[in-house]
Amino acid sequence: MSKMVVAQPRPFITTSISNEWTSGLCQCFQDLPQCCLAFWCPPCFYCKTAKEAGECVCLPLLDGCGCIPPIATAVRVSVRQRYGIEGTVCNDCVYACCCGPCSWCQIAREIKTRRNPML
Repeated sequence: MSKMVVAQPRPFITTSISNEWTSGLCQCFQDLPQCCLAFWCPPCFYCKTAKEAGECVCLPLLDGCGCIPPIATAVRVSVRQRYGIEGTVCNDCVYACCCGPCSWCQIAREIKTRRNPML
């Protein structure tokens, strides 16, 4: 008499949802293609990242109008809130002002990591 297997075991996939950024602010080299685009063509990179964050694609172009980049700050806050990352608007503003390209790269890496956790 032979046994027939009716149900196969299901794969067990674990996800770790953290309330921290998945990469540091200055870890741009974790994603070299994005780092290069941010370095060689910042407006293109910022607009692409804003689109991936669900914002208007041209919105980052308004950041050049003032001392504090409101769009970079707003997108950072939006991504942080969407993924439940701890932080403050004050810190987001400081990162956007003092480390703009690194901040945009961190946002892009976060979106990429959270959308594709298996990569």
